[in-house]
Amino acid sequence: MSQTVTSITSQLMEAQISTGTPEVEITDPFCSADSPQIISFQDVTSAAFRIKKGIEYTPCPKSHLSEMADMDIYLKKEFLQFTGSFKERGARYALIMLSEEQRKKGVISASLGNHAQGLSYHGWKLGIPVTVVMPLKASLMKIQKCRDYHANVIVQGSDMGAAKKIALKMAHDTGLTYINGYDHPHIMAGQGTIGLEIVEQVSNIDAVVVPVGGGGLIAGVATAIKNLSPQTKIIGVESEKCPSFSKALENKAPIYVPNKETLADGLAVPQVGYNAFATTVPLLDKMIVVKEEWIALAILRLVELEKCVVEGAGASGLAAILAGHLDEFKGKRVVLLVCGGNIDTTMFGRCLERGMAAEGRLQRFTVRVSDGPGGVAKLCNLLAQLGVSIKDIMHERAFIRDVHTVEVKVICETRDWNHSQEMRKALQESYEEVYFYDMPMAIAV
Repeated sequence: MSQTVTSITSQLMEAQISTGTPEVEITDPFCSADSPQIISFQDVTSAAFRIKKGIEYTPCPKSHLSEMADMDIYLKKEFLQFTGSFKERGARYALIMLSEEQRKKGVISASLGNHAQGLSYHGWKLGIPVTVVMPLKASLMKIQKCRDYHANVIVQGSDMGAAKKIALKMAHDTGLTYINGYDHPHIMAGQGTIGLEIVEQVSNIDAVVVPVGGGGLIAGVATAIKNLSPQTKIIGVESEKCPSFSKALENKAPIYVPNKETLADGLAVPQVGYNAFATTVPLLDKMIVVKEEWIALAILRLVELEKCVVEGAGASGLAAILAGHLDEFKGKRVVLLVCGGNIDTTMFGRCLERGMAAEGRLQRFTVRVSDGPGGVAKLCNLLAQLGVSIKDIMHERAFIRDVHTVEVKVICETRDWNHSQEMRKALQESYEEVYFYDMPMAIAV
């Protein structure tokens, strides 16, 4: 296999030099706007049989969040797959279904990270050379993981759309098989095996909530669930920063939607797949778009109450519940698909802080205090008496007109929303000039 990889690397280097926007756009033969392929229940069951020995049968326990949300919540923990994401299922099935000639030559794909990891890992295990094109905004951790799984990794392209064009061009130039990470029929069928497991694990399901990026996951899961449990509602969730599926529904067909930076980077696909869209639409009951603050809070909740470290995409289902988008399911059984746990450590810290700020537990304020001895100490003592923990404090003297006062800026942590309101009231009663910096959306929960 090493000789094959060396040969492919050489070809890719030559192809990469000439890579750019081709004069005639190269398309994926498996993903056509004119003739979309709709997967069947038989496709999903076939995938389940073929990949069974290569992937984890992940648990789907009842969540500690159930009482808080006033509904029976079950978490399908796909982040427990070896590479930390559901993407392994489709990747393994697509690789298994290759012809012998395609296996020897190898495959290529574009991905922000999770599909790249799944394809790299199972390609390594099956002895199939894998090349992945990852956009510049891809997580450094995910890039390194793909390299650890012996894949050829090319970091190029401003976003997924650009990376996909590069990968298709390279596939055309080198003869590698291109595997779309969310719209290839075998990928969708592989992801659908999650739905089969959910129905086995939880009875009388009222709704299944699925994160949506390119649409392959919800297409496969909906196909499985609706065939086995037609009364179960299929709910899709996406971030406000990348609402590709919602825009496609409005347009009645997939349409390019520029994505903004999002906590749910795994969902940042600018255009949903043609096959995924055609498969999903007849089976979809509701599509939800959530704000970033709710995703951050959901990540925080899953850490604190479930001891689960998940990425933004994996937390989006819970975000929809916390935001009140699924109140019609109160008192009912809801399965949340926690699809991935590959969150960058730096991003994880930011999400926790953003979640605490959105909830009111992390507060920031500026107050004018006496510049005489004990002025700042009095403020600190007041916060201590209230049980408030100071995270950061600084004071400004030079730019204050009143020479007898000093402006103190404080970032502090409170227990909950009510505690933060108690602190605000005490500060306003004790000081004439105090200003609070609120999040754009403060969440009183």
